[in-house]
Amino acid sequence: MADLSTNYLGLKLKNPVIVGSSGMSGTVAGVKHAAENGAGAVVLKSIFEEQILHEMDGYLNESQNDNGNSFHKGYQSVLNEREYDYDEAYQYLTDHAKDLTLRKFLSFVAEAKKAVDIPVIASINCTSAYDWHYFARRIEEAGADALELNVYVLGSNTMKNSAENEKVYFDIIEAVLKQVKIPVSLKMGFYFSGLATTAIELSKTGIGGLVLFNRPFHPDIDINSLETHAKYMLSDPSEYSHVLRWIALLSGRTECQLVATTGIHTAETAIKQLLAGATAVEVVSAMYKHGYPVISEIVNGIGKWMDEKGYATIDDFRGKMNQQSIKNPAEFERVQFMRLYSEIV
Repeated sequence: MADLSTNYLGLKLKNPVIVGSSGMSGTVAGVKHAAENGAGAVVLKSIFEEQILHEMDGYLNESQNDNGNSFHKGYQSVLNEREYDYDEAYQYLTDHAKDLTLRKFLSFVAEAKKAVDIPVIASINCTSAYDWHYFARRIEEAGADALELNVYVLGSNTMKNSAENEKVYFDIIEAVLKQVKIPVSLKMGFYFSGLATTAIELSKTGIGGLVLFNRPFHPDIDINSLETHAKYMLSDPSEYSHVLRWIALLSGRTECQLVATTGIHTAETAIKQLLAGATAVEVVSAMYKHGYPVISEIVNGIGKWMDEKGYATIDDFRGKMNQQSIKNPAEFERVQFMRLYSEIV
């Protein structure tokens, strides 16, 4: 029988199927269901920067109303104020608000860790270098085995250039790594002018893994109500190919491990990502569509395929089909499909 165990972020996983950060991993019960259905590890539902700032804003509002003081200036101003010297009482309120916001999340981390015997990876979703080093240290103290930084900077701000957008990633990583000893991974987006070189440079910062990719929000327009709304909240099985290309291109070139996510709905897709060079895969949408049992279906499917092919361990075939290993490396860099298009009648 094949051995599906693997090492990710220095953690021993019984298999390479990780439950990604989502509502499916947002409760202790959900974490337990993931473990019971065979997940190798679980990434807890993220705590969001906007959530923290919003809750801080609410707390400061209450403090102002209760005490009649004028400390509150709105949560957006909190970011600006932190660059200057300001009233000691205001500092106390902001710091206390952070503790109040974190309390439930930290309790969740601790309870989840006690509930299962698989690695528990905490996740923080951030878009700026704010105070994530502070939150990361508290999460480590709560017992998380590792930390996944979920960073997605959309290059839509016309006042910032690409270098400024990329710097956010490096600033966040630097701040967090100074504060924690647990392994850290980065879940990144793909909006970079030089994606390959940026990913390689990020891998040199000291992080243990790159999770490809953070799936963007897809807005749509209702032509009848003239309102915008979310569309394609869940990934489609066909979306794996975009990630597959970049796993294959970066495999063997980065100084950290690679994890594939988006479009992982079946064992076949998971196997493809491992062949391309992924250390593990993160699954989310498939669980929303089919429930927690899909985890065991993917795990069992990988094991069955390995037995059929005669692979004893994951390492026997991991990266076997990355760009550096296949006969025609250009296949992963092809951007046109004229040969195939010309055959369409």
